[in-house]
Formats: sequence, structure tokens, C-alpha cells
Amino acid sequence: MPDSTLVTAVPAACSPSRAARELGLKRAEFDLAVHLGRIRTVADEGGGGGRRVEQVEIDRLRTQYGFPSTLRDHVRLVGTADGAALMGIPAGRFTRLARLGLLVPVRFYLNRYRTVVWLYLAEELQQFAAGAGNARLLKGRTPETLRGQLATGVDLRARNWRGRHFGFLMRQAGSPWARAAAVAAFLAPTEVAAVVRDLHERALLERLRPAPPAHGAPGSSFAHLAEHLMTAQDQDEVGWLRAELAQAIQEARAQAPVASPPVRLAEAAEPTAGNEHAAGPAPASPGAARDSGSARRGRAAAHAEAPPNPAAQRRPRDTRPALHRPARGLRAWLSRANSRSGGAVPRHKARNRPSCTTETSSRPRKS
Repeated sequence: MPDSTLVTAVPAACSPSRAARELGLKRAEFDLAVHLGRIRTVADEGGGGGRRVEQVEIDRLRTQYGFPSTLRDHVRLVGTADGAALMGIPAGRFTRLARLGLLVPVRFYLNRYRTVVWLYLAEELQQFAAGAGNARLLKGRTPETLRGQLATGVDLRARNWRGRHFGFLMRQAGSPWARAAAVAAFLAPTEVAAVVRDLHERALLERLRPAPPAHGAPGSSFAHLAEHLMTAQDQDEVGWLRAELAQAIQEARAQAPVASPPVRLAEAAEPTAGNEHAAGPAPASPGAARDSGSARRGRAAAHAEAPPNPAAQRRPRDTRPALHRPARGLRAWLSRANSRSGGAVPRHKARNRPSCTTETSSRPRKS
């Protein structure tokens, strides 16, 4: 019998990166599977604010028939060209069907030309093409009602994507205020302020508000376009979201009301300098005004009768000793030479002496 036995502990829940490796998926495929509800996640109990995957959920997915190819087929994405080829229709007809809202995109990205590229689930496109009632939309002439909508410029791709993303955020929300923040994420700040009047509640919604899908650096044109796609544009969509936000706020207030920060008594009792200046002096009674006026006249008369004091008006003389700095450089050399020669500095005659700086110096002639 061995002295010690090593037992590898299986974690109850793992991070999304590790779960993606164990399921044989890329991280983008794993996130899409979570988005679609194919993989169930739980909140991080460690307080990190993220999501984790339980080991029981990983084991359930592994025991499914055809794993892992079936799981990859559920999250396979295609663009317009591949989707049209998959359905056996031209790309132009595919785009028209998507604009009419018959094909719902699940993701998007921005190419280098700043054009939105929509992505669709291959599984849903195959199901749409296999439907018996959709055969007249795939071949032949487009119905007159649909052609009229296309002529008016209808494009429901962004709105359908927002509806799909709305359901995903509501499934991930774990508290009443988080659900309200998920609704507010699809409204403009002015629309949110019109529904939620309280400043503290709006601050909480802003803190819990989910960010739009990351596209480019924050503040870039790509990020602004992604935020624009996430914000509701049509009036009927805005009205529906405002009603949903009002209902979510009422439920959140009933379950977990937001407490306003307490006001300190010391700050409320002591006025600031600006408030005192703005408020001005307190009004006084007529008797107090007469007493103060007579007192001022008495002080002015006493000041006029008092003789001036010349000593008080003169500025006191500075008695601090002056600081003497020792001479340096040329001044010090001249001082030492002056002291050695008894006060007279010897003058040097430069006539008939060679110069150390030029070559045209005059030299004495030999006679």
C-alpha cells in the first residue's frame, strides 16, 4: 500500500476560458453559445462580477449525441454570401429578406470601410429554407406588400438584433436593478432621464448598464457606431422600451429601494462663505440700526480728535546685519594684487611685446 495517495480535485465551477477548452470551442464560439442559451452559466461567487460554468454543465454537454460537432453546428455563423449559397438564393434576395426582418442576425462587425457586416446562424437559415411556407419567398417574384416596404427604405436588421440582444441581457441579469439597467442600455440618456427622475437611481442604472459589444477603442468611430446600433431609433420601439423601463423600475423600488446618501448635520448647520455672502446680513430692528449709527459717529469723532503719532507712521529700520560675501574670481585676484602693491595696481605696457593671440604683433628691431 503506498504511503500517500494524490487525489486531483475537480473544481465545482471553472472560468469561461477553461470551459471553452474542455468543450473544444473557440472563445468566440463559447460566448455565442452562452448568448444563445446553449451553455448555462452561474454568477461568480468570489465577487469578481463575472460568470462561471459548473462542471455538471460541462459533463452534460459532453454526453450529448455527436459532441463536439453538434455543438459547433449550433454556433456556426455565416455572412450574406455564404448564407445565400446555403439557402440556394442570390445574395440580393438574401439581403432583401434580411431587411424585411425575415432573417434575424445574431452578430455584427465593422470592416475596414466602416460598413456593418451582419452575421447569421447557419442552423436558422437552413430551417427557414426548409419551411414549406417560405418557398414563395425564395423563388419567383417578391409579393407586392413586401416590395412596397422595401421601396420605403425599411431595414429591420438592427432592430431585430437589438431584440435578440435584449433577451440575452435579461437572462444574464441577476437582480431587479440589473434588469432595469439592461432595459436602459437600449435607450438614449434623455429617454432614461424622462422615465427615472431620481438622480441616485439614474446613477445606479448607469453603473449597472451593460456596455455595447466591443468594436474598436473607446471613443473611436467604430465604438460610436456600435453604440448607435444598440440605441433604439423607431418611435414605437422607444415607447415600448420606456414602458418596460418604468415597470422594471417599479419592481426594483419595491424589492430593493435605493437609499439616498445621508446629509451631515454639521454641513447643513454651518453655512459656507459663499452662502453667507449671497444671503447678506440679517435684517436688524430700527432701534438697533440707530444704536449702531450713533456708535459709528462716536468712533469717527474720537479718531478725528486723536493727534497723529509720527513714530507709529514711520517704518522701523532694519537692524539685521548685512551679509558680506567673499570676493571671487577676478575681483578676488585684483584685491590680492592691490594689497601686495600697497593699493596701486601695476599697469602693464603692451608696446613692443609679443601678442599671444595674433601673429601680427610688433617686435623690437635690432640696430
